[in-house]
Amino acid sequence: MASNKILVIDDTTVVRVKVREMLPPGNFEVLEAKDGLEGLNFILQEKLSLIMLDFLLPKMSGWEVFQKVQADPELRKIPLVIMSGRKEEVTEKITEPFEYFEFLGKPFDQKQLISAIKLAMTKAKQPRPELVAVGAAVAVKNSTATASGVATATMPTATSNAIPSAINTAMPTAVSNADPSTGGVSNAEINALNEKIVKMQAEIDGLKKQLTQVVTFIKQKIK
Repeated sequence: MASNKILVIDDTTVVRVKVREMLPPGNFEVLEAKDGLEGLNFILQEKLSLIMLDFLLPKMSGWEVFQKVQADPELRKIPLVIMSGRKEEVTEKITEPFEYFEFLGKPFDQKQLISAIKLAMTKAKQPRPELVAVGAAVAVKNSTATASGVATATMPTATSNAIPSAINTAMPTAVSNADPSTGGVSNAEINALNEKIVKMQAEIDGLKKQLTQVVTFIKQKIK
Protein backbone atom coordinates (compact mmCIF):
# COMPACT_ATOMS: atom_id res chain seq x y z
CA MET A 1 0.00 0.00 0.00
CA ALA A 2 1.26 3.49 -0.89
CA SER A 3 2.94 5.27 1.99
CA ASN A 4 2.71 8.72 0.40
CA LYS A 5 -0.33 10.45 -1.05
CA ILE A 6 -0.39 13.24 -3.61
CA LEU A 7 -3.64 15.19 -3.97
CA VAL A 8 -4.40 16.83 -7.34
CA ILE A 9 -7.27 19.35 -7.12
CA ASP A 10 -8.35 20.46 -10.59
CA ASP A 11 -11.74 20.66 -12.31
CA THR A 12 -10.24 19.52 -15.63
CA THR A 13 -9.91 15.76 -16.01
CA VAL A 14 -7.12 16.15 -18.58
CA VAL A 15 -4.93 18.00 -16.07
CA ARG A 16 -5.50 15.43 -13.32
CA VAL A 17 -4.66 12.55 -15.68
CA LYS A 18 -1.65 14.44 -17.04
CA VAL A 19 -0.19 14.88 -13.56
CA ARG A 20 -0.74 11.21 -12.74
CA GLU A 21 0.97 10.06 -15.95
CA MET A 22 3.92 12.45 -15.62
CA LEU A 23 4.84 11.44 -12.08
CA PRO A 24 7.73 8.97 -11.99
CA PRO A 25 7.00 5.49 -10.59
CA GLY A 26 7.20 5.37 -6.83
CA ASN A 27 5.62 4.29 -3.58
CA PHE A 28 2.78 6.80 -3.62
CA GLU A 29 -0.91 7.15 -4.40
CA VAL A 30 -2.48 9.94 -6.45
CA LEU A 31 -5.83 11.24 -5.18
CA GLU A 32 -8.02 13.39 -7.44
CA ALA A 33 -10.56 16.10 -6.58
CA LYS A 34 -12.65 17.92 -9.20
CA ASP A 35 -13.59 20.96 -7.09
CA GLY A 36 -12.34 22.92 -4.10
CA LEU A 37 -14.83 21.50 -1.62
CA GLU A 38 -13.96 17.90 -2.48
CA GLY A 39 -10.27 18.80 -2.33
CA LEU A 40 -10.60 20.38 1.12
CA ASN A 41 -12.33 17.24 2.40
CA PHE A 42 -9.38 15.15 1.21
CA ILE A 43 -6.96 17.58 2.88
CA LEU A 44 -8.81 17.28 6.19
CA GLN A 45 -9.24 13.51 6.06
CA GLU A 46 -6.05 12.18 4.46
CA LYS A 47 -2.42 12.29 5.50
CA LEU A 48 -0.95 13.97 2.43
CA SER A 49 2.64 14.34 1.25
CA LEU A 50 1.86 16.95 -1.41
CA ILE A 51 -1.06 19.11 -2.58
CA MET A 52 -1.41 20.33 -6.18
CA LEU A 53 -4.08 23.02 -6.21
CA ASP A 54 -5.71 24.73 -9.19
CA PHE A 55 -6.45 28.37 -8.32
CA LEU A 56 -9.79 28.60 -10.14
CA LEU A 57 -12.22 25.91 -9.00
CA PRO A 58 -16.00 25.40 -8.70
CA LYS A 59 -17.84 25.17 -5.34
CA MET A 60 -14.82 26.50 -3.46
CA SER A 61 -12.03 28.41 -5.18
CA GLY A 62 -8.37 27.48 -4.90
CA TRP A 63 -7.84 30.80 -3.10
CA GLU A 64 -10.36 29.80 -0.43
CA VAL A 65 -8.79 26.36 -0.06
CA PHE A 66 -5.36 28.01 0.23
CA GLN A 67 -6.59 30.30 3.02
CA LYS A 68 -8.06 27.41 5.01
CA VAL A 69 -4.85 25.41 4.66
CA GLN A 70 -2.70 28.36 5.75
CA ALA A 71 -4.94 28.95 8.78
CA ASP A 72 -4.08 25.51 10.18
CA PRO A 73 -0.59 25.11 11.72
CA GLU A 74 -0.36 21.46 10.66
CA LEU A 75 -1.93 21.65 7.19
CA ARG A 76 0.31 24.48 6.09
CA LYS A 77 3.35 22.20 6.59
CA ILE A 78 2.23 20.09 3.60
CA PRO A 79 4.23 20.92 0.42
CA LEU A 80 1.96 22.88 -1.93
CA VAL A 81 2.00 23.54 -5.69
CA ILE A 82 -0.52 26.12 -6.93
CA MET A 83 -1.48 25.75 -10.61
CA SER A 84 -3.02 28.31 -12.95
CA GLY A 85 -3.06 29.23 -16.60
CA ARG A 86 -2.89 32.90 -15.60
CA LYS A 87 -0.26 33.74 -13.00
CA GLU A 88 -1.83 37.14 -12.41
CA GLU A 89 -4.82 35.36 -10.84
CA VAL A 90 -2.47 34.22 -8.11
CA THR A 91 -0.37 37.37 -7.75
CA GLU A 92 -3.52 39.46 -7.33
CA LYS A 93 -4.09 37.59 -4.07
CA ILE A 94 -0.61 36.50 -2.99
CA THR A 95 2.43 38.66 -3.61
CA GLU A 96 5.69 37.32 -4.99
CA PRO A 97 8.12 35.90 -4.14
CA PHE A 98 6.18 32.79 -3.15
CA GLU A 99 8.09 31.75 -0.02
CA TYR A 100 6.13 28.74 1.21
CA PHE A 101 4.64 27.18 -1.95
CA GLU A 102 5.59 26.80 -5.60
CA PHE A 103 3.67 28.09 -8.63
CA LEU A 104 3.21 25.95 -11.75
CA GLY A 105 1.87 27.60 -14.88
CA LYS A 106 -0.38 25.77 -17.32
CA PRO A 107 0.31 24.11 -19.66
CA PHE A 108 3.36 22.35 -18.24
CA ASP A 109 5.65 19.48 -19.15
CA GLN A 110 7.10 16.69 -17.01
CA LYS A 111 10.32 18.57 -16.25
CA GLN A 112 8.39 21.62 -15.04
CA LEU A 113 6.11 19.43 -12.93
CA ILE A 114 8.96 17.61 -11.20
CA SER A 115 10.82 20.87 -10.64
CA ALA A 116 7.74 22.48 -9.06
CA ILE A 117 7.24 19.51 -6.73
CA LYS A 118 10.88 19.59 -5.66
CA LEU A 119 10.76 23.32 -4.95
CA ALA A 120 7.48 22.98 -3.06
CA MET A 121 9.07 20.34 -0.81
CA THR A 122 12.02 22.62 -0.11
CA LYS A 123 9.87 25.67 0.60
CA ALA A 124 7.60 23.73 2.96
CA LYS A 125 10.59 23.21 5.25
CA GLN A 126 11.34 26.92 5.59
CA PRO A 127 10.81 28.54 9.02
CA ARG A 128 7.36 30.10 9.21
CA PRO A 129 6.19 33.29 10.97
CA GLU A 130 3.54 33.16 13.66
CA LEU A 131 0.11 32.21 12.30
CA VAL A 132 -1.22 35.77 12.61
CA ALA A 133 1.61 36.99 10.39
CA VAL A 134 0.79 34.35 7.76
CA GLY A 135 -2.75 35.65 7.56
CA ALA A 136 -1.56 39.23 7.52
CA ALA A 137 1.02 38.55 4.83
CA VAL A 138 -1.61 37.36 2.35
CA ALA A 139 -1.95 40.25 -0.06
CA VAL A 140 -5.54 41.34 -0.60
CA LYS A 141 -6.33 43.61 -3.50
CA ASN A 142 -7.68 47.07 -2.52
CA SER A 143 -7.33 46.26 1.18
CA THR A 144 -6.51 48.99 3.64
CA ALA A 145 -4.48 46.82 6.00
CA THR A 146 -0.92 45.67 5.33
CA ALA A 147 1.35 43.32 7.17
CA SER A 148 4.60 44.54 5.69
CA GLY A 149 5.47 46.40 8.88
CA VAL A 150 4.63 43.59 11.27
CA ALA A 151 7.58 41.73 12.75
CA THR A 152 6.99 38.48 14.57
CA ALA A 153 9.00 35.64 16.04
CA THR A 154 9.53 32.61 13.83
CA MET A 155 8.39 29.07 14.47
CA PRO A 156 10.82 26.11 14.37
CA THR A 157 11.46 24.62 10.95
CA ALA A 158 8.49 22.51 9.85
CA THR A 159 9.22 18.99 8.69
CA SER A 160 6.99 17.71 5.92
CA ASN A 161 6.25 14.17 4.79
CA ALA A 162 8.79 13.05 2.19
CA ILE A 163 7.72 12.43 -1.39
CA PRO A 164 9.20 9.15 -2.72
CA SER A 165 12.86 9.08 -3.68
CA ALA A 166 11.89 8.86 -7.36
CA ILE A 167 10.81 12.50 -7.20
CA ASN A 168 13.63 13.56 -4.87
CA THR A 169 16.22 12.31 -7.36
CA ALA A 170 14.43 13.61 -10.44
CA MET A 171 15.69 17.17 -9.93
CA PRO A 172 18.76 18.69 -8.21
CA THR A 173 18.24 19.97 -4.71
CA ALA A 174 16.71 23.44 -4.70
CA VAL A 175 17.84 25.97 -2.14
CA SER A 176 15.67 28.71 -0.74
CA ASN A 177 17.13 31.43 1.47
CA ALA A 178 13.89 33.08 2.49
CA ASP A 179 14.12 34.34 6.04
CA PRO A 180 11.04 35.74 7.80
CA SER A 181 11.59 38.98 9.68
CA THR A 182 12.00 39.00 13.41
CA GLY A 183 11.53 41.71 15.98
CA GLY A 184 9.24 42.87 18.76
CA VAL A 185 5.58 43.81 18.50
CA SER A 186 3.18 44.01 21.43
CA ASN A 187 0.41 41.44 21.81
CA ALA A 188 -2.15 44.23 21.73
CA GLU A 189 -0.93 45.40 18.32
CA ILE A 190 -0.93 41.88 16.96
CA ASN A 191 -4.43 41.18 18.29
CA ALA A 192 -5.76 44.43 16.86
CA LEU A 193 -4.28 43.63 13.46
CA ASN A 194 -5.64 40.11 13.62
CA GLU A 195 -9.16 41.39 14.34
CA LYS A 196 -8.97 43.75 11.36
CA ILE A 197 -7.79 40.93 9.13
CA VAL A 198 -10.62 38.64 10.23
CA LYS A 199 -13.27 41.29 9.54
CA MET A 200 -11.72 42.23 6.23
CA GLN A 201 -11.37 38.57 5.20
CA ALA A 202 -15.03 37.90 5.97
CA GLU A 203 -16.05 40.66 3.58
CA ILE A 204 -13.65 39.41 0.91
CA ASP A 205 -14.85 35.81 1.27
CA GLY A 206 -18.39 36.98 0.59
CA LEU A 207 -17.28 38.75 -2.59
CA LYS A 208 -15.18 35.76 -3.62
CA LYS A 209 -18.13 33.40 -3.32
CA GLN A 210 -20.19 35.64 -5.59
CA LEU A 211 -17.33 35.82 -8.10
CA THR A 212 -16.81 32.05 -7.96
CA GLN A 213 -20.47 31.46 -8.79
CA VAL A 214 -20.22 33.76 -11.81
CA VAL A 215 -16.98 32.16 -13.02
CA THR A 216 -18.40 28.65 -12.55
CA PHE A 217 -21.46 29.58 -14.60
CA ILE A 218 -19.27 30.95 -17.40
CA LYS A 219 -17.02 27.89 -17.40
CA GLN A 220 -20.01 25.57 -17.62
CA LYS A 221 -21.31 27.53 -20.62
CA ILE A 222 -18.02 27.42 -22.54
CA LYS A 223 -17.24 23.72 -21.88
